[in-house]
Amino acid sequence: MKIIVTSEGQQNSSQVDPRFGRAQWFILYDTESQAYESFSNEKNLNLAQGAGIQAAQQVVNHNAEVVITGHCGPKAFDTLSAGGVKIATGAKGTVVDAIKSFLSGELKFVDSADVQGHW
Repeated sequence: MKIIVTSEGQQNSSQVDPRFGRAQWFILYDTESQAYESFSNEKNLNLAQGAGIQAAQQVVNHNAEVVITGHCGPKAFDTLSAGGVKIATGAKGTVVDAIKSFLSGELKFVDSADVQGHW
């Protein structure tokens, strides 16, 4: 399974970024290979509109099956869902902590956005 976690830095020891669309980094974790890969979300950070949609498209393009984040707005949620990506919100701590919480069942999938747009 390919999991993407929103992150404040490039390392799996970085803190989870509570924002999805305006997260600084995305960390991709492959549960099969146990490999981590980071990619920047810099181009979407300062968009006046559409940051969540653009970030979600980037996640879909990386073939992620799951996103773990603090919060997810409605447009990003819709774009991720349309791309077949499930979303778990409420993540805290480091990227590794968030992945462990998800894999142990502490973080659950959500069925709607948990914040308004432009959060």
